[in-house]
Amino acid sequence: MKPILYFFILIFGVLVIPPVFAEDASPAIDSAGALYSESVDLANAGKYPEALDAADKALALNVTSLYGLIQSNRAGILVMLDRNEEAVVAADAALAVQGDLTTVHSIAWYNRGNALKNLGRFTEAKDAYEHAFALDNTLLPPAMGSTPVPPTNAAKSPLPAVCALVALGVIGCARTISRRK
Repeated sequence: MKPILYFFILIFGVLVIPPVFAEDASPAIDSAGALYSESVDLANAGKYPEALDAADKALALNVTSLYGLIQSNRAGILVMLDRNEEAVVAADAALAVQGDLTTVHSIAWYNRGNALKNLGRFTEAKDAYEHAFALDNTLLPPAMGSTPVPPTNAAKSPLPAVCALVALGVIGCARTISRRK
């Protein structure tokens, strides 16, 4: 993605999303945001079981405004753990969140596609990848062979770096809003 696009996504996260998070302006959002960030860092380090644990703890805090983001990330982690049925459920949970969550939904669709591909459900996977690409044209569908792609131990996050940047901006805005009250 071009640097200017990252800038616009960050600006969107700072100016448009904060009112949505006002309802969750509490210490819980700080904790959930920290656990979400920890799960991304752990996934980037290839520590998928620990990343899943952090994501599950973040979900347990019931911060509505971060639910889709956490579930989308969780779906990618579950794919890396070869828990593909659970990954589809997590991606579907992220996709069920209403609102202008293009980045969250594009990643959820892509992670759903990866899980379905690993399950050998290629037609559904292709559809999921097409949804992801329609929302974010940088999410190119992988080659669709007949063999599932096994999870790798490579240290990479199931989310692009821009999601982490947006999440950090949103968490910072939510903290600012909660302190103003």
